[in-house]
Amino acid sequence: MSATGFQIMASLASSANRLEKKFPIRSYSVEHGYPSRRRSLVGDAKFETQKNREAKRSWIEESRSESQDFDLSEEEVIVAEESRQKEVEDDSLKRKNLIITLPANNGLDNLPRILRLMQVTKATIEHIESRQNANDGKCFDIFMSVMITPTNLLTFMKSVRQSGLGEVSLLREKLISVKDPWFPRHISDLDFCTHIMTKYEPELDSDHPGFSDPIYRQRRLQIANIAFEYRYGDPIPRIKYTEEEIKTWGIVYKELVRLFPTHACSKHIQVFELLEKECGYAPDNIPQLEDVSRFLKKRTGFTIRPAAGLLTARDFLASLAYRVFQTTQYMRHPSEPDHSPEPDCVHELLGHIPVLADESFADFSQEIGLASLGASDEDLEKLATLYWFTVEFGLCRENGQIRAYGAGLLSSFGELKHSLSNKPELREFEPEKTAIQPYQDLDYQEIYYVAESFDDAKEKFRKYVAEKLPRRFEVSYDPFTNRVHVIDSMEKLDRLIANISNQIERLHSCSSKLRKVFD
Repeated sequence: MSATGFQIMASLASSANRLEKKFPIRSYSVEHGYPSRRRSLVGDAKFETQKNREAKRSWIEESRSESQDFDLSEEEVIVAEESRQKEVEDDSLKRKNLIITLPANNGLDNLPRILRLMQVTKATIEHIESRQNANDGKCFDIFMSVMITPTNLLTFMKSVRQSGLGEVSLLREKLISVKDPWFPRHISDLDFCTHIMTKYEPELDSDHPGFSDPIYRQRRLQIANIAFEYRYGDPIPRIKYTEEEIKTWGIVYKELVRLFPTHACSKHIQVFELLEKECGYAPDNIPQLEDVSRFLKKRTGFTIRPAAGLLTARDFLASLAYRVFQTTQYMRHPSEPDHSPEPDCVHELLGHIPVLADESFADFSQEIGLASLGASDEDLEKLATLYWFTVEFGLCRENGQIRAYGAGLLSSFGELKHSLSNKPELREFEPEKTAIQPYQDLDYQEIYYVAESFDDAKEKFRKYVAEKLPRRFEVSYDPFTNRVHVIDSMEKLDRLIANISNQIERLHSCSSKLRKVFD
């Protein structure tokens, strides 16, 4: 993912959760017309709002008259007015950030037509993602950053509205200019961390194995909607998997189980046996996320949250800070059981879950998540790269042998065998070098990084964050309240030190008592 992509993700995440569905068009000052008597603050606000509405209506009508087009929406009038005010003949490309609100009923089905309209108007899409509408949970918002001329933008907006595909709004540049990217402060804020990267989806990509399968596409949408409707504190809905989905699961399951003893790290193997006993892991049964979440909670304090698809890096890593792992529930297409172009339940349940049940690995995952909170776009990209080469495709040493602990390896028998062959290059895990290593997600990796152990990787990562992450504050996670505290002042730091000192005193007291008992 490019730095531009991360920047837009961060800005959208920070603004979309705070703004109303309709953005202010202009700011109007009211200079006359106030009552002479003393007014309350609330009364002033109501009066000014009414005056602003009247001024706004007058301005819109004036702009419509000047544009000689009485079929413009308010947002379209803005574009027409901006072009008129600049009075430039140069109709050059401009970067515009758009929000397209799709209707509740099958709104996502309109997305291909919207993309075609973008193509017709000669726009270049720099970034696109979707999420459920914050005000209306049944609608979807499509966020786009595009390079387009003002004339073509007006044509696009009118075409979308007149064809009934959705509503187009402009996301003001000033609204996405933030000092620090927004991030969740409490675990319940993860309800806002559900932005989906439409990077590779069966509805959009012709080379996706499910592109020409309408039944599969409908099934994916059905399961995605379950995740979109999920809220913090809800039990995870159970999925009734079809015979075909269970068959696909079984094909991968049997082959991977055969390879685990010689290719997987010992922690993965140990926990996998427990998952078979306690969570229903079997070739003929796909485990339910609610059961797996309870299992993880008892083991390492991690829980699971259902995800509708490939999340933005900022949202996904932020969830790890709260020991929450966002997990998809859909199954890969049956035509390619040995590979999935995006995370599916095979990848999550067979690859990620077993190692997340190890305390040291769970701590390492949370460390990455905490480091991501409020990180710059450039640093977030480095953290995502570190995650890629460790949690997804990491190798480790065990008893003089190389074993896999990355979920991308442990859920793909093809790449699992490739990673431990003599074909790829193996390098020592060094966070500073690993963070800038180019990677690709279309084929097997050519380079893998080997850690001495989970603890060793964690310590190296901590040192990297302390020395190389130029964040203007630190964060502290409180497991009792599931809240992240921002340490950005000496007062907050002193308070944290006092709490830690109290804990250390209790430990010293406990140590003294135990020594008296056993000496």
